[in-house]
Amino acid sequence: QVQLVESGGGLVQAGGSLRLSCAASGLTFSNYDMGWFRQAPGKEREFVAAISRRGVTTFYADSVKGRFTISRDNAKNSVFLQLANLKPEDTAVYYCAAGRSAVVTGPGRVVNYDYWGQGTQVTVSS
Repeated sequence: QVQLVESGGGLVQAGGSLRLSCAASGLTFSNYDMGWFRQAPGKEREFVAAISRRGVTTFYADSVKGRFTISRDNAKNSVFLQLANLKPEDTAVYYCAAGRSAVVTGPGRVVNYDYWGQGTQVTVSS
């Protein structure tokens, strides 16, 4: 059974930082591209960042480029998202996702991911 478990969310002031983690089990982690998405109340789930299987290639939404950094540790079956210079509009539930071919088929598309975590709340106060 595949499980993706996010952690590291919380309440932070604008300009602050957080580090999200996602621990994967039940799959061969290094065979999957990994992504982070977020969903704010009343809004659709949106792409944040993605990383290829070996961590060579990364992708970012324009809204987070230069502020967020995605990384992975295949030895620990984990993917991370470092959030810096946070803004109130970054408030959302953040989800990690695994997709076997997401980088090739479109890393920003929800449908290209096979497995999803339950999410972790990030709240940025002004």
